[in-house]
Amino acid sequence: MRASRQRARTVRALLDYGVARFEAAQLSFGHGTSNALDEAAWLILHALGLPPRDLDHLDRPLDEPRYAAGKALLDRRVRTRKPAAYLIHEAWLGPHRFYVDERVIVPRSFIAEWLENRGQTTFFRPAEKRGLSPVSILDLCTGSGCLAIVAALRCPQAHVDAADLSEEALAVAQRNVADYRLEGRVRLVHSDLFAALAGRTYDLIVSNPPYVTAASMRRLPEEYRSEPRMALASGADGLEHTRSILAHAREHLKPGGRLVVEIGRNRAALVRAYPRLAFQWPRLGAGTGCVFTLARMALPAAGL
Repeated sequence: MRASRQRARTVRALLDYGVARFEAAQLSFGHGTSNALDEAAWLILHALGLPPRDLDHLDRPLDEPRYAAGKALLDRRVRTRKPAAYLIHEAWLGPHRFYVDERVIVPRSFIAEWLENRGQTTFFRPAEKRGLSPVSILDLCTGSGCLAIVAALRCPQAHVDAADLSEEALAVAQRNVADYRLEGRVRLVHSDLFAALAGRTYDLIVSNPPYVTAASMRRLPEEYRSEPRMALASGADGLEHTRSILAHAREHLKPGGRLVVEIGRNRAALVRAYPRLAFQWPRLGAGTGCVFTLARMALPAAGL
């Protein structure tokens, strides 16, 4: 009997246990994974001190302490219904790892994909090839600082301002900026959107602002209710913050500059609200419609 129990203590057995528990509990996903299998694997590998996605040794035997550690983390996910990222203080955007806790939303912006894949655009060419001064970038509603950091890594000559209204979020962002040793190029700014940025202009403004509608806020699964409400809710139609950004972005962009904003599922509402704006909708992994871009010249002048 003891030998049978020993044989059962494998990564595969732990994974089967986690998937079964997650599905029975009807957990919600979307904070780095989209299903019970991937979420259970992520937590197990973390508990075992293995690299993410390293499932090459499913039948590896585990001693009792390691097996118990993995099981305890899986059970905690079900008991608390908190996103896995909060339980292990780890989130990923592509290859980039970030520290997170409940002071910030879990990074999952499609703008990171836009930043990574626009390597041939003017913003990300080396300065000597562009014949321009170093790029200036603003990450508005920076949260954990993830997009500011991705932008700084993608554009080594850039100087990046990372602004957020939440001082708690900026404390998390500071930790991530320090982890990437970018203190000299990423400046954290306590600001309610553009309020503390008077007179500053940028080549590129990116923003993943709050965009959840009031109706959707009332229906959020418990996992999403663990995140800061102020980082999610944006009025009745989810466009309260985006409207303010559109109203003031032009005055903070240099000639030739561009605005990039994520809006979730609010494309139809946005187009109805601004029928004259020439939104561009880049094709990303999630399709088109979740992120728009606008050139400075296409933005309304302040006050319009």
